[in-house]
Amino acid sequence: MAEDLIGSVTHFFKGPSVAVVKVTEGEVAVGDEIHFVGHTTDFTERVTSMEVDHKKVERAAVGDEIAIQVVDRARPHDQVYKVIAE
Repeated sequence: MAEDLIGSVTHFFKGPSVAVVKVTEGEVAVGDEIHFVGHTTDFTERVTSMEVDHKKVERAAVGDEIAIQVVDRARPHDQVYKVIAE
């Protein structure tokens, strides 16, 4: 499986288990599979919903900061990749 960098984690909220991702390249949409990678982070997550400025959106592009609920802990500066099915 190929992966394209889409951005990095800027914040993580432990209580609701939400990662905030700054999109710096490409775009991400609900239904996409994304891969979080960092010094101690390595997990894949399917985007089931995401928010920009507390409003649900279906798609995000460069410049957006998106909030995504995740199953594992993400850390600031973790890289986020979109998994591309070959």
